[in-house]
Amino acid sequence: QVQLVESGGGLVQAGGSLRLSCTASGRYVMGWFRQAPGKEHDFVAAISWAGGRTLYGDSVKGRFTISRDNARNTVFLQMNSLQSEDTAVYYCAADSTGRLGLGLRRSDYDGWGQGTQVTVSS
Repeated sequence: QVQLVESGGGLVQAGGSLRLSCTASGRYVMGWFRQAPGKEHDFVAAISWAGGRTLYGDSVKGRFTISRDNARNTVFLQMNSLQSEDTAVYYCAADSTGRLGLGLRRSDYDGWGQGTQVTVSS
């Protein structure tokens, strides 16, 4: 069973930065999603098993960077130029199925972190 532990959320002013971390129980394709109050989950970013391929949601391209440290089974989400619209609970996700490609949908992932709150004040 996939286990994920997230950290790094908090309160930041608009224009600021935060880095989220997610430590997994193994090495998987990893992704980040977010959910703002009253809204559906949005895809944020994904990274391949080796780290050579990444994918981003349109709203975060150029501002967020996903990376990973495979020695520690940890994936990071560096968030820069944060805006109030980025306020949400951020969830780390893992795809342990071994499928090729990076998933954009929640159903592409079978392991989920507990979520961490990111609040951007304007």
